[in-house]
Formats: sequence, C-alpha cells, structure tokens
Amino acid sequence: MAALATAFLALVVLAAVAAPVVSPHPPTRQQIARRLTPPAWMPGGSPEHLLGADQLGRDIASRILFGARISLTVAALAVGIAAATGVSLGVVAGYYGAWADRVLTRLADIQLAFPLTLLVITLIAILGPGLVNVVAALGLGGWAAYFRMTRAQVLMVREMEYVMAARCLGVPDARIAWRHVLPNAISPLIVLASFSVAQVIILESALSFLGLGVQPPTPTWGGMLADSRDYLAIAWWLAASPGLALTLTVLAINLVGDWLRDRLDPRLVL
Repeated sequence: MAALATAFLALVVLAAVAAPVVSPHPPTRQQIARRLTPPAWMPGGSPEHLLGADQLGRDIASRILFGARISLTVAALAVGIAAATGVSLGVVAGYYGAWADRVLTRLADIQLAFPLTLLVITLIAILGPGLVNVVAALGLGGWAAYFRMTRAQVLMVREMEYVMAARCLGVPDARIAWRHVLPNAISPLIVLASFSVAQVIILESALSFLGLGVQPPTPTWGGMLADSRDYLAIAWWLAASPGLALTLTVLAINLVGDWLRDRLDPRLVL
C-alpha cells in the first residue's frame, strides 16, 4: 500500500508540475454551449472533456490538474513555514531552557488552546483571502505542534553521552544544538510533517469551499466543490471528480506517513 501510495503521489506531483503542458484546455476558458457536459463515458459526453464540463463549460480535468498545483504549493509552503518556525524555537527552548523555555512553552500552550481550523479562519478573516494570506495563516497556525515535539525530543537527546562528551571537549552550544542534537531528533518531525501536509490540503480546500481561500478564477479543489453544490442533482460529476482527487491524495499522504512512522520508529523496527 505504501508503494502504491508513493507512486500515486509521484503521479499527482508530476501532473501538477506539468499541468500547463498536459491539460487539454485552459482551466478558465468558458464554453457556455458545452456547459454541464457529462464525462466522456456517459451518454452525451465528449472526448474533448474526459471528466465533463462545469456549469460554465470549463473543462473539469484541466481544472483538477491546476487545482493540484494550488493544493500542493500551499501545503509545501505552509508546512515549511510551520516546521522551520516550530523546530527552531523548539531547539532553543529545549536545549537552552531557562526563561526562553518558559515563555515559548506558554505561547505554544495558548495557541494550542484554540482549534486549528477556527484559528486559521480567524487569521484569514483578519488578513483577507488570497494565496499569500492562506499560506501565512496555515504556516503561523501550525508551528506549535512542531515546537512541542521538537522541544520534547531535544530535552531527551541533550542528555545523551555523546552530547556530554561534546560539551567536555569545548564544542560551542550552538554547534551541539544544531549539528548533534537536532539531527538525532528529526525522525518524528519528518512523520509529523508528512501528516501535516494532508491536514493542510484539507484545510486549504475547506477555506476555498467557504470562499476564504484562493479566489476565483484560480481553480482549486475546494472551490470546485463549492461551485458544484447547486448542481448535485443533475450533474454529480462536478463534485465527484475534485472530491475523489482530494480524497485519494490525502489518503495516499496518510499511507506514506504511516510507512514513515513504521520505518523511523526504532521501537517498531525492533
């Protein structure tokens, strides 16, 4: 299952990167005469629109490909911001301790007291919708989880014998923290990041569904689901195609995350 999930994710990434080349139509081109065209295998379908056309005659397959670009871009940037911020502060708090640990831990506790979805929606309501603001809100909303895990790992690793030996040899604290402690605490952070990618994709789709994410005419999976609500009774494929793409992508990411957890956890390996 992990191999199949990895292959599927590779296909999704390649399709998203090559979307301008492989998409059969521009994602925003409207053909009103072909509105609500069913998929090619259904009666009335057209080979020009393999997955059908939406209420404005836009090709669904092309919009799914370009929507994948948005979802993967937002996920990569948001997880990168959250991980970089949380890991850096976690190393500082876990290794140096003292007042920095107390202040940063209290800040993380305050943020974790709010549900992530509610926090992100609040930030978007303040900042306004748009790609940059969505990435910023998701990145700033996710740092606390990385901070807590990094801090816990650093507190454990800093007491190892090789760290004490490095201190005795006069190695600077900054070099010990970033060259010796962090690399040996990184395994659970990689697993956390893999699961966070799936969570961010779902949150980005939810924001787009609510009209708070990337704005039209840019195609997004959540936006496509929102546009299809009024046509479920007569054109089910408008929701089925982006919904299936979202479900399979998130499922594949979670399967890869489970595999990484099994491979990187020494207790499970033994």
